[in-house]
Amino acid sequence: MNAEAKIELKTGYNDIRVEYIGRVARIAHDRPQARNAESTRLLDEMDAALDAAVADERIGAIIIAGTGDHFSAGHDLKEAMSERAAYSVEQRWEYEAKRYFGYALKIFDVPKPTVAQVQGACMGGAFMVANLCDMMVASEDAYFADPVVRSLAAASVEVLVHPYVMGLRRAKEFLFTGERMDAAEAYRIGMINRLVPRAELESATLALAARCAEAPPFAAMVTKRSLNRTLDLQGFRTALSAHFETHQITHVTEEARLIRQAGSAGAIGAAKQGA
Repeated sequence: MNAEAKIELKTGYNDIRVEYIGRVARIAHDRPQARNAESTRLLDEMDAALDAAVADERIGAIIIAGTGDHFSAGHDLKEAMSERAAYSVEQRWEYEAKRYFGYALKIFDVPKPTVAQVQGACMGGAFMVANLCDMMVASEDAYFADPVVRSLAAASVEVLVHPYVMGLRRAKEFLFTGERMDAAEAYRIGMINRLVPRAELESATLALAARCAEAPPFAAMVTKRSLNRTLDLQGFRTALSAHFETHQITHVTEEARLIRQAGSAGAIGAAKQGA
C-alpha cells in the first residue's frame, strides 16, 4: 500500500464510517460510545456500504472494522429489548432473517476479498460478522465471546459459523461456557490470520487488504467462489440455515421467558461480561 494513498471519506452515514483508500474500502462500525453495538441503522448502513463497494470497480478489497476501543460488542440488546421485545415469532423471524442471517451471509458471498480488522471486543453478532470475512487481522488486546447460550438462553447467535472457524470441540467449549477467547488463543487455533500490536492493527490490515486488491478481479472472484463452494459442498449453508431456525425456537422457550422476566438489564450485563 502506498503510504501516500488518498483517503476518500464517504458521507451520508450515521452509525458507520466509510473510507476508500486506494483500491480498499474500509467500512467501520462507528458507535464507539456504545461499544459499536450493532443497531438496526448500523446494520442497514453497513449492508448499503458493502453493496456500494462491490459495485465500485475501483475497489478490489473490503475491510470491516470498528472505530475506538472495540470492533463491536454485538447486537444492540438495549434496542432489541425496547423496540422488538413484543415481536411475534413471524416478525422476529423476518427481522433476523434479513438483518442478522442475510446481511452476514452477504459478507461471505461478496465477490471481493474481505478482511476483518478486530480490536477489543468482538462478541455475539459481531463474532459472526468478523468470522464471515475471508480473513481476519486482530490486535493483541482483541477478545471473542458468544455468551448468549448462558446469558439469554438462546442457541448461540443466528449464524453458527463457530465450528468452521475454531473446530467442533473448541466451539462447544466456547458456547457452553460462554467464556472469552483472547486473541493469542484465537491465533493459535487458526481463527485469526495475523496477530499484531494494537498500534499496528490499522496499517497491517490495510497492507493485507491492499495486497489482496492487487489480484486480477475476475480471478479473485472465481477463486473465492470455489473456496466457498468447498464449504457449501460439505453442508455449510444448509447447516447454518438449520441453526437459524433452531435459534428462532429459543427466543420463545420458557427458559428465555424467565430470563426476560428476571430483567433485561441483568441479561445485557451478563452478555457484555461474557459470563
